[in-house]
Amino acid sequence: MIAMLAAAVIAFGITVLLTPVAVRFFHARRIGQHIREEVEGHSHKKGTPTMGGLVILLAVVAGWFVAHLDVRDTSGAWQLGFKPFDRRGLLVVLAFVGMGVIGFLDDYSKVRRARNLGLRKTWKFLGQGVIAGLFAWGALSWEVTTRVGFTRPFGADLGWFYVLWVLLMITAVSNAVNFTDGLDGLVSGSSALVFGAFTIICFWQFRHPGFYGVAGALDLAMLTAALTAATLGFLWWNTAPARIFMGDTGSQALGGAMAALALLTNTDLLFIILGGLFVIEAASVVMQIFAFHAFGRRVFKMAPLHHHFELMGWPEPTVIVRFWILAGLGVALALGIFYGDFITSGGVG
Repeated sequence: MIAMLAAAVIAFGITVLLTPVAVRFFHARRIGQHIREEVEGHSHKKGTPTMGGLVILLAVVAGWFVAHLDVRDTSGAWQLGFKPFDRRGLLVVLAFVGMGVIGFLDDYSKVRRARNLGLRKTWKFLGQGVIAGLFAWGALSWEVTTRVGFTRPFGADLGWFYVLWVLLMITAVSNAVNFTDGLDGLVSGSSALVFGAFTIICFWQFRHPGFYGVAGALDLAMLTAALTAATLGFLWWNTAPARIFMGDTGSQALGGAMAALALLTNTDLLFIILGGLFVIEAASVVMQIFAFHAFGRRVFKMAPLHHHFELMGWPEPTVIVRFWILAGLGVALALGIFYGDFITSGGVG
């Protein structure tokens, strides 16, 4: 618990204190957001500093690192050292930082071209594929279960098809979070709820190793605590009216971390409920594209879904808060299912 608290305090402190520094830094270099012309009512956001996800990346890694500090040896004497870094924690950091790097390249491309167009889809997907491949290789090498899970693993072992499953999870979730990142504080607030739930799940798995069989769950709980605190700290400055945006650097990184955590905690399919808001946002984009190409019609006024409600006349803060409520409902339902499985499957007694 102390290590989790340390990770959270450090991550929150860094984002709260360094984000205003990043705002001034990006302002001075005119590194700002470019707004899509078809998004009505967002013109005032043009030029708002972006790439704030760099602060989140620093905060999470620093918090996780500090959580491993150990000031006593086995005999209880004062001695500075480090607790072992679990391999599964390293895999989450790989997905988190790796996807963040891809997002940064995307953001940098937009800033350099002074347009809301970043990396080509081919290059972005290739980069995501490399990160997914490295994650899958590490998971297979370190004997992470390759069975699909809901609250626990079930069904047949995927074997080498696990690589394709990892690719689907990481690309789908990271892009879903990226689609959702269109309103002030929407992603940072919703992500804090999801990572808070993952903190509970990871700590519960750590306390019941015989029931879940998830090795390194405490290390994952340290990371999720840092992720929760970092997104909340960033929300302090990102809430409407936002002083800074996380950009693809942040949204891609957070999505990569969510996918990695779902895979390593064996909650792959539970994430459909746990991250329900992101699933709905991504589904709205897919439906819009399919309907337009297949029938020449649009299902929504604009996709992703949050823009549809803006065009219906909902004020931006109303959309944000109501979508936070949807995210919270998904998190509450997922945690209820997770705990319900524990109770009904003999976890107590």
